[in-house]
Amino acid sequence: MRVKWFAALGMAGAALAGQAHAAAIEAASSSGPAPAVYRNPILPADYSDPDVIRVGDTYYLVASSFHFSPGVPILSSKDLVHWTIVGHVLPRLPFAPEYDLPGPVPTDDAGARMPREMRASGQRYAGGVWAPSIRHHGGLFYVYFATPYEGIFMSTAARPEGPWSPPVAVISGPGLEDPCPFWDDDGQAYLVHGKVGAGPLVLHRMAPDGKSVLDPGTVIVEDAKVLPVLEGPKLYKRGGYYYIFAPIGGVETGPQVALRAKSPWGPYERRVILAPGKSALKGPHQGGWVETPSGQGWFVHFNSAGAYGRIVHLQPVVWKDDWPFIGEPIPGAGPEETAGQPVAEHVMPDVGGRFPSVSPQTSDMFNRATLGPQWEWNHNPDDRRWSLTARPGFLRLTGRAAPNLVSARNTLTQSLQSLTSVITTRLDAGGLVDGQRAGLAMFGAGVSAIGVLKTDGAPRIVFSSMGHDTLGPSLPGRTVTLRVAVADQIARYSYSLDGGKTFIHAGEATLPRFSWWKGSRPALFSYGDPARTIEGVADFDWVRVARGEK
Repeated sequence: MRVKWFAALGMAGAALAGQAHAAAIEAASSSGPAPAVYRNPILPADYSDPDVIRVGDTYYLVASSFHFSPGVPILSSKDLVHWTIVGHVLPRLPFAPEYDLPGPVPTDDAGARMPREMRASGQRYAGGVWAPSIRHHGGLFYVYFATPYEGIFMSTAARPEGPWSPPVAVISGPGLEDPCPFWDDDGQAYLVHGKVGAGPLVLHRMAPDGKSVLDPGTVIVEDAKVLPVLEGPKLYKRGGYYYIFAPIGGVETGPQVALRAKSPWGPYERRVILAPGKSALKGPHQGGWVETPSGQGWFVHFNSAGAYGRIVHLQPVVWKDDWPFIGEPIPGAGPEETAGQPVAEHVMPDVGGRFPSVSPQTSDMFNRATLGPQWEWNHNPDDRRWSLTARPGFLRLTGRAAPNLVSARNTLTQSLQSLTSVITTRLDAGGLVDGQRAGLAMFGAGVSAIGVLKTDGAPRIVFSSMGHDTLGPSLPGRTVTLRVAVADQIARYSYSLDGGKTFIHAGEATLPRFSWWKGSRPALFSYGDPARTIEGVADFDWVRVARGEK
């Protein structure tokens, strides 16, 4: 039940939002052709916990990357709708030996937050980078993030493409999450963050250079009854008020709240500003607020989408009586309702023009000296066992021994960039040794894959699902074309022995899974039999990704 402090905005804010949308359409229509419209999600890809800023006429977005390396992807856009990948803040995850995946990993899914006893198994699944925030201050880009076992860190760069400074520990120690810096008009800097488990919000005074906090921190917001599972705070200042945008109620179903105070220390008023309403989204969760040069407000947030992960939506923001209203009015809502609901589509942001409909990078011919920015390894790679130069024009993966794919190093992954995708790769398996396998997977707990296993001297097609192998025919030559088609959260595998002219289905359709806080993602892999010492090589010629409609 919504409590009475909602009433200060009431349906006046809802009406304002509806009027603003209608006015934008009318203004655009009266001056020429029908206005351009975007449809949510703007990024049907797993960029969870997004934060966004504008510098000049360009927008920058960062997102959680957890145990994948390089860490903290950065995307850029000119219109808040169409994005490309700029790079990453962290070349590697330097925080603990477990990020090098040195030991075996249990094959079962132990849950998203990975309990404490899992740490000794030689991995950091679900650890790594949680909920980064990005800011621009004094000519530098700043990115802050937490790792749940190690602390809160920051890095800076003059350009978003980097190079980024090595991460500095702002606060060392486990159990912290979701940091956000803020530099006030008087030069005083602050850092707000939560605690693992979505506990209270804590505020620190911070050194002006952003590298350390100046006090042990003060709890500024805590109310488990009214603000349950409070997390992901983003601290802003507007019109004399300090605002914290934060989600409550949990990832799957929770709404957004705004907290407002005249001092960063509070006391804070609170208001729900974006709720599921009657939309198709159960939980319009964590994100960031940004304004265009013309003063339009926008909110970028994620929504849980099962095996696809947490995908990105864009909502309009209007202000009434110094409170934000996000989205569109909830149909049938009463006068006490202050929250909007997510829009399915809306007039494009007013950014001063139209820009090309770019998309994040996907396909790769492996004909450059470096991997494309779309790629992230599962944990830190072993750089001795992969190469783009050993055989120019190919990605070579040397198959280190591992008991299963979840334990194998040098598994190369990227996010699905569409809810419907076909991923195809050509593998030269001529360099495999007995007991080694290589191929194409949908990576996550309960992993499935299509590939080649060399057994008894013969390379054979193998379909794998949930740890079980189904052997197919022997390869007539060295190469095979492998494919996985993903639609409706189902993956279907196939292979071709004639250069991609005809494809043969392999195994049953599988259900990729959301696991370790990440969506299932296509991956290239190779690993060997733990009982053998000789390591062979797998050469991938290219990867091509065909994306369907959003």
